Amino acid sequence: MTWDWQVFLNDDGSGRTYLQWMFDAWGWTLAVAGASWVVAVAVGALVGVIRTLPASPWLVRLGNAWVELFRNIPLLVQVFLWYFVVPKIIPAFQQVPGFLLVVFALGFFTSARIAEQVRAGIQALPRGQRYAGMALGLTTAQTYRYVILPMAFRIILPPLTSESMNLLKNSSVAFAVSISELTMFAMQAQEETSRGIEVYLAVTAAYAVSAFAVNRIFAFVEKKVRIPGFIAAGGAGGH
Repeated sequence: MTWDWQVFLNDDGSGRTYLQWMFDAWGWTLAVAGASWVVAVAVGALVGVIRTLPASPWLVRLGNAWVELFRNIPLLVQVFLWYFVVPKIIPAFQQVPGFLLVVFALGFFTSARIAEQVRAGIQALPRGQRYAGMALGLTTAQTYRYVILPMAFRIILPPLTSESMNLLKNSSVAFAVSISELTMFAMQAQEETSRGIEVYLAVTAAYAVSAFAVNRIFAFVEKKVRIPGFIAAGGAGGH
């Protein structure tokens, strides 16, 4: 077996090299993952909070339904639903770029998993945190914003790191609706060059580097926001 890494310097037929094409695809992968992450965290945090509201059982049921719905439908099916079905049902979505439809699918799918993490993080806090906020005269919204959520997000940073890395890998489903990301690049470049080993090794390295970067970023954030001495186990602990 011979290696031919020079294949990445060949013209792909559009005036750019396969290496340039791969970096373009890498950019699309990061764009899909990054935009989906923003949607997932925003929606997941909201749904996770809703599921812990003691005085709103109907909101809790609504949040539970969201999690069960998006967590139990395969991601690829959700992508196809957003791309092919939703625009038929809601004509306004026919003008929405395919990139955003994939972001919605991936973001909502991941939001269900993050919502579960947020719920667990909030419930891991000592009950005294909530009572302290109420004793200070804070509203429920203010208690969550200034007291509960800052602590809960510190607790869930490790699982959130893993979920963010999974989201990056899950962005590969975008190839199914012709988003020119890394997986689609690999499939097309392999067909055009017949150098599948080199192409797939390069794409694997790109995914690995991206996932490692995400891991290091979250590790840095976790180190910066860690609360020394805080223990969230069995509803007991404090700072």
